[in-house]
Amino acid sequence: MDIYETPEEIVVLAEIAGVKKEDLDIEINSKAVKIIGKRLETPRVKNATYRLAEIQCGRFERILFLPVPIDAEKVTAEYNEGILHIKLAKQPLEKPHKIAISDE
Repeated sequence: MDIYETPEEIVVLAEIAGVKKEDLDIEINSKAVKIIGKRLETPRVKNATYRLAEIQCGRFERILFLPVPIDAEKVTAEYNEGILHIKLAKQPLEKPHKIAISDE
């Protein structure tokens, strides 16, 4: 996974090979992104001795806490060839408001 920030947005690139788009969900709030998915189990070869078996199957989720608040209404996501690409627009910084001070 790669996460980088530009002046306007935060970008998440997540490598999720072997998972169909229909098996992915993304949940967003102003402070975090949650990627949820499910990878189907690959059938094992009978009469084989596995020397290495690292491909994980089943449900997974990952929560990424963001360094700045984002505008959840301006988020886009694409999934192509096993790479999930999420663009998170930053919330504009609030401008300070001047308050008049009365004499009473």
